[in-house]
Amino acid sequence: MALKYSTGGATEEAPAKSKNNLNQEKARRDMKNQNKGKSLKLRSSIQAGSRTRIRSWLAHGLKPAVIITAFLLAAASPVLAGNGNAGNPGILPPQSNPHGKTYGEWSAEWWKWVYTMPQSQHPFYDTADCTEGQSGSVWFLGGTFVSTSPETGVYVGTAIRDCTIPSGKALFFPILNAECSTVEGNGTTEADLRSCAVWLEDHITSMFCEIDGAPVKNLAQYRVQSPLFTFGPLPVDNILAYQRYDAPPGTTSPSVGDGVYLMLAPLSVGPHTIHFGGRVDIPEWGLFTFMLEVTYHLTVAPHQK
Repeated sequence: MALKYSTGGATEEAPAKSKNNLNQEKARRDMKNQNKGKSLKLRSSIQAGSRTRIRSWLAHGLKPAVIITAFLLAAASPVLAGNGNAGNPGILPPQSNPHGKTYGEWSAEWWKWVYTMPQSQHPFYDTADCTEGQSGSVWFLGGTFVSTSPETGVYVGTAIRDCTIPSGKALFFPILNAECSTVEGNGTTEADLRSCAVWLEDHITSMFCEIDGAPVKNLAQYRVQSPLFTFGPLPVDNILAYQRYDAPPGTTSPSVGDGVYLMLAPLSVGPHTIHFGGRVDIPEWGLFTFMLEVTYHLTVAPHQK
């Protein structure tokens, strides 16, 4: 089955989940009062999955973007966004509705944006700059889909980018995130896809973010899940086809995401630096480690009259 972190740097296949992990998933579903039939169906779907992709993105959110903290690993269920802005001036509260959408709804919009661009003109492959595909009052940033590690089972996504953005734009981006969809073989129901995304996000062991040198506090409080959404139609040379999925141009697919995201209020005119990343360790897959580190050097340009 195709699991990935949007902030990840790898496109290689990863081993299927272990039996112990499937048992853990069933326990979580039972705790949520899901019936036995649905639980068995989801287990069957996971076992039947043929490919696992790490991207968190990585969001954003596998790969470039794939991919809260160590204590979240011990949680039986995902930590969802709490109250307040978690002590971070300039970052909109995770329970707010910035620009008319919740954080979870913006996370779905982020994934839709990621899938609109071809691999040959995509900011997370560094084949386009950060202005590609942007519109409206909220602009998206993310990680990288390119791995720089030659070591088997260890994937390292690093990127340093320079970009100029117009003033007055809020910035939305994942620290580490995951997404699961039907076209990637993750399941056919919302329950299938949600369990898949949550399981992957639960394996993040550390994360960080600094904005203009100031560390962002309480990142775990910014973890959210998307509603069920549909991405596509996919373009020619889309990133799923590039990763050898059966995803011809025009493909659409239901999907669910889970991740840690930040919504920054518009930055002041001038230079700014955003530095973020984290680490994923999945012992159920044997040797599997993913590390992400991304730096954006942004120049906020004054509004042109």
